Amino acid sequence: MAHTGGNDPHTPVDRQLEAKILELLAARAATSTICPSDAARAVGGEDWRRLMDPAREAARRLVDAGQVHITQGGSVVDPAAAKGPIRIRKAL
Repeated sequence: MAHTGGNDPHTPVDRQLEAKILELLAARAATSTICPSDAARAVGGEDWRRLMDPAREAARRLVDAGQVHITQGGSVVDPAAAKGPIRIRKAL
C-alpha cells in the first residue's frame, strides 16, 4: 500500500487518511482539533512521517467537501494559503 504521490485521492492510503481524520474528529468535542500527524501516525505506524504531506492533502480534500476546516492560531484559514503547522476541526 505504498503512497504513489500526486493528487489522486483514490489510492487506498489517501482514503484511509481521510477516514482516519473523520474518525479522530468524531471521537472529540465539536470544537476540538487534531494535527495531520495524528492521522498519519494512525495510518502509517512507525513510517508515519512519509504520510505527512498526504495527510495534509487529505485534509484539504475534506475542506473542499465541506466536512472539516483547517485552522492556524485558532482561526479558520484557506488551505491554499496555510503555511506551517495546521490543525483540523469538524466543520460546524
